[in-house]
Amino acid sequence: MGPARWLALGSLLALSAPLEGRLVNLEDPGFGECDQFFYAGTPPAGLAAEGHVKICQRSEGTEHFATLYSTRDRIPVYSAFRAPRPLPAGAEQRWLVEPQIDDPNSDLQEVMNEADAITTVSSLGSKQALSTDYLDSDYQRGQLYPFSLGSGFHTVMFTLTNSAPMTPTFQERWYMNLNSLMDQALTPQCGSGDDLYIITGAVPSDSRVKDRVTIPEFVWLAACCAVPGGGWAMGFVKYTRDDDVIEDVMVKELEKLLPFSPQLFQNNCGEAEQDTEKMKKILEMVNQVQDEERLVRSKENSGPLSGTRSKRSALLPPDAPEERSSFWGRLIGFIATPFIKLFQLICYLVVGILKSIVCLLWCVTKQVVNGIESCLYRLGSAAVSYFLAIGEELASIPWKVLKVIVKIIRALLRILCCLLKVVCRILGIPVRVLVDVATFPVYTMSAIPVVCKDIAVGLGGTISLLFDTAFGTVGGLFQVAFSVCQRIGYKVAFDSSGEL
Repeated sequence: MGPARWLALGSLLALSAPLEGRLVNLEDPGFGECDQFFYAGTPPAGLAAEGHVKICQRSEGTEHFATLYSTRDRIPVYSAFRAPRPLPAGAEQRWLVEPQIDDPNSDLQEVMNEADAITTVSSLGSKQALSTDYLDSDYQRGQLYPFSLGSGFHTVMFTLTNSAPMTPTFQERWYMNLNSLMDQALTPQCGSGDDLYIITGAVPSDSRVKDRVTIPEFVWLAACCAVPGGGWAMGFVKYTRDDDVIEDVMVKELEKLLPFSPQLFQNNCGEAEQDTEKMKKILEMVNQVQDEERLVRSKENSGPLSGTRSKRSALLPPDAPEERSSFWGRLIGFIATPFIKLFQLICYLVVGILKSIVCLLWCVTKQVVNGIESCLYRLGSAAVSYFLAIGEELASIPWKVLKVIVKIIRALLRILCCLLKVVCRILGIPVRVLVDVATFPVYTMSAIPVVCKDIAVGLGGTISLLFDTAFGTVGGLFQVAFSVCQRIGYKVAFDSSGEL
């Protein structure tokens, strides 16, 4: 098993370990080893929420009951147990606290005495109730799983995570109701009681004790008998008003009265196979229990009977005994009470001062250590950064030299490439063109006479052509004129001959 345990509050996680008062991860579906206290091994669905802690209450290596505790209200949401048996009288009170509820980093892995936890647990009472919350108030530590129903005395029953504020009168009647119901109604109708699953819970109100511990609006009990073929399920509600008696309800009706409308028993405790005859017998016994409570209340109003008071005083926890002492005992108690209270006040003040001094020293030491640690961390970070920068520069020198060499080689290769291109272009010119260019002056000089000759011939031919054109034109004109003249002369001659 793992040695560490962590608190399951919101985002905090818890590890499993079989220890007394072991906290269970809220994200886990069950309570670990304490799943045995729930019908079909399944806790109520819909009640676990943020700010709730799952606790498997253990003592002497044995699981006794399971508790879902509210750190916001500082009272249990419910406690679940099985097959209760009456507890012999004479149990010694010993109130315990769970260290890791207030201090998740605490190395204390078991529930411990509240007096011992004051000096060893950091922020004790920040998320759970303490006995001082009930001091000088009208309320007592009322256990959801009463010590009088335990199968044997175990200090784990006196954990403050199993207690809620109750007035002495209400606590007395509630314990009396529980014992009567278990002895007369529930256990007799469930075989030997080994298959009887009990869940007791408290619904918070808007009132608080000393503005810390929430006072329940009402307490409730749900019973599931899982006897094959003869099971049943019943619910009971008792409001904290003094004039109310315990009420019987069906489990589904009880679920509607609770916050978030949860499901207390899987499959409603085998609803299809429940024995209605046994439920009728239970209701008859419940009526008797209610009549007993009304009778007791009427006797209290008219004047309490010593026999009845003695009977009910056996149901109260050790911190609420009935006054049965002699006159001298009462006188001594009356005289000693102020001194006892003063001594308790001095003790609490001394413990508070010591605790404050220890906390102050611890805070100062923690701040100094944190400051030194921060300085060393910054110095180390600066040194590491400096050496890293130098190392980067030294490591970059070969790379930079290599880059320069590569650039020089690239420049030389470009020059060589250009030269090769020039040579290739020069070599690419045709040889005939070079020859023609080289012989151009020679051909030019030798062609001048021929050109002059050609020009002279051309000019002579042009002049000759002009002369021929001129003479031809003139001759043509003369011939035209001669022809015209001939025609005209012939006509004249003809006309003359006619006259003649």
